[in-house]
Amino acid sequence: MALARFCSECGAPLPAPPPVTCQACDASHWLDAKPCAGALVTRAGKLLLVRRAHEPWRGAWDVPGGFCGPREHPREAAAREVREETALEVELDGILGMWIDSYAPLGPGADKVTLSIYFHARAPATGEAHGDPNDVAEIGWFAADELPEPLAFPGHLPAVLDAWRASQPEAPRAALVRPRSAAARKPEPIV
Repeated sequence: MALARFCSECGAPLPAPPPVTCQACDASHWLDAKPCAGALVTRAGKLLLVRRAHEPWRGAWDVPGGFCGPREHPREAAAREVREETALEVELDGILGMWIDSYAPLGPGADKVTLSIYFHARAPATGEAHGDPNDVAEIGWFAADELPEPLAFPGHLPAVLDAWRASQPEAPRAALVRPRSAAARKPEPIV
């Protein structure tokens, strides 16, 4: 589907999608990535996800996040988006990583490229998450091995969640393996 393109300076039709220069006023138009920020919020070892209530990816599960405002630091944007989508005040711990993707699969926004910066975050031990029904259809807490589907933004969110899983501390081995008594141990072979 071809999207109509007009110059943001003079309103003249553009001859091609960005990057392009308007033939009427010589204004340059670019298809720069839009900065976005999100937070992988955990509580008691579970991850907070939200089910989107609007397009794109309506009905799919997502990490709380969104577009950065003008001159808004991504860290501030991530905390604001969590607050707006879940009513939780979170503490951000550090950057998980950055991913590039398209905002929408088709239609309006399909040509919008995003640069999404994700942060680790901790939710307070108490307090219920609840969201604006215009943004969030459902909120859930999920164990790393029980993440729901479908996922929003499949071009990058699965990689984000894989990176989050890999960043989680593993269960202590001592809790998984019972130590044997010294008499029951066999000597290790020397190779």
